[in-house]
Amino acid sequence: MTVSDTHLVDLAALGEDFTRNPYPVYAALRAQGPVHRIHMPEGRTAWLIVGYEAGRAALADPRLAKDFRQAAPDLAVRRIAAGVTMLSADPPLHTRLRTLVAREFTPRRVERLAPRVQEIADGLLDAMAPAGRADLVDAFAFPLPIAVICELLGVPFLDRDSFRAWSNTALSGTDAQDRADASTAMKRYLVDLVEDKRQRPGDDLMSALIHTADEDADGDRLSEDELLGMAWLLLVAGHETTVNLISNGVLALLTHPAQLDALRADFSLLDGAVEEMLRYDGPLETPTYRFTTDPYQVGDTVIPGGGELVLVALGDADRDPARFADPDRFDIRRESRGHLAFGHGIHYCLGAPLARLEARTALRSLLERFPGLRLDADPAALTWRPGMLIRGPQRLPVAW
Repeated sequence: MTVSDTHLVDLAALGEDFTRNPYPVYAALRAQGPVHRIHMPEGRTAWLIVGYEAGRAALADPRLAKDFRQAAPDLAVRRIAAGVTMLSADPPLHTRLRTLVAREFTPRRVERLAPRVQEIADGLLDAMAPAGRADLVDAFAFPLPIAVICELLGVPFLDRDSFRAWSNTALSGTDAQDRADASTAMKRYLVDLVEDKRQRPGDDLMSALIHTADEDADGDRLSEDELLGMAWLLLVAGHETTVNLISNGVLALLTHPAQLDALRADFSLLDGAVEEMLRYDGPLETPTYRFTTDPYQVGDTVIPGGGELVLVALGDADRDPARFADPDRFDIRRESRGHLAFGHGIHYCLGAPLARLEARTALRSLLERFPGLRLDADPAALTWRPGMLIRGPQRLPVAW
């Protein structure tokens, strides 16, 4: 099938109905075939890959580049990060950057955070308790992971309200100029933050990365642009995924009371519950952009080379009945391993262990502290973050 034969599906025209619940739309597209040409809510035209096998294969295929400079000129794609990141790089640059940060972002460093994650969670719940109700996103799901990543990086002086607004706009905004302005403001802020940290180093990840940029003894070093990109990636990706994992997960539990009761009765189900939350309604609807370097065939359709924009519907892959039986059912006892919520291949999320640690701590602490936790709004009235990248409610009113 050629481009001229391909029907353009206008997802933007579906409005808030699609934003609130994209899964039936994806399922209908999957029934027709594994790839579709779409008009995104963000305004661009792209190729959307649906289904588990097709999506998993695309995530690991080197013909789909991450470097935005591979994009076709008419896409007018610009970098939103403050510098070069692993998410916008291909081998060998990606391999080098990932190796440098993985050397510092170790499982041991993550494990050492566990008591502090618990302490932060307990403090936030203490502050919430007297009111009897709260917006869970604002009071808990956002401040927990941003506090953790700031401590990991050693930047407790981060202006969190400003950074949250910039991050939300850069990642989920539907206006191109607003996204660009937020990205510019974030970069200016990070330049000052890195310089401040350079003057006041400590035993933290940011100081280690700055050392790698300034005087790495192994002969490799981060450029200033790469250092800024790494700071942006760790701060933004380091909290965005977990914010929406917690929010979406709590919403799934509160709208499935039998599953909530089962988890309260047996917290040995917690690890599996987190994996099911990731599968059922994960925090990333699609990953960051990929671009064709060569023609790429999906089913009977050949996506042209030359920088065509390709998206993988992670949410649909994890709702594919060919991979997960009865996929629209939320079941914390399900065997959910193999889901694609953290990606697949060389771009698999480096921060997945930290996100899982934070989610486990947050959920258990919240449910133990507030046995009467309930949703304080009609689920149909919740508003969701726009765009096709980040999936999560903008607010989640709860009471106890």
